[in-house]
Amino acid sequence: MANTEIVATGRRKTSVAVVKLVKGSGRIFVNGKKLADYIGNRPAIELLINRPLVLTETKEQYDVRVKAVGGGIVAQAGAIRHGIARALVKINEENKNVLRIEGLLTRDPRVKERKKYGRKRARKRFQFSKR
Repeated sequence: MANTEIVATGRRKTSVAVVKLVKGSGRIFVNGKKLADYIGNRPAIELLINRPLVLTETKEQYDVRVKAVGGGIVAQAGAIRHGIARALVKINEENKNVLRIEGLLTRDPRVKERKKYGRKRARKRFQFSKR
């Protein structure tokens, strides 16, 4: 693979992350900022994002550039993780089994339920008064 970039899309809840993997030294940039600056002091989210790279032992081989939109930080992290996993499969088909076993290639389908009419929220009802 010459100095080309592999592009993949990851999604979670309402977040979408377009991930580009380029040969490099393992740096991750999200929306033009370094990962640590973007997510703040949240090591759990950093571990979440790095999981596909660690499993495939490619952490030091690629730089990751991400454009993430929608949702919150955690949903965006899930979308980034999904996008990185899909990009790694594009690079090397052998990564598919490892990532599939860990569940990183499956899009998390859980989305907030819509509010229903006649209710406060999706399921919560207004207070009932007998008299």
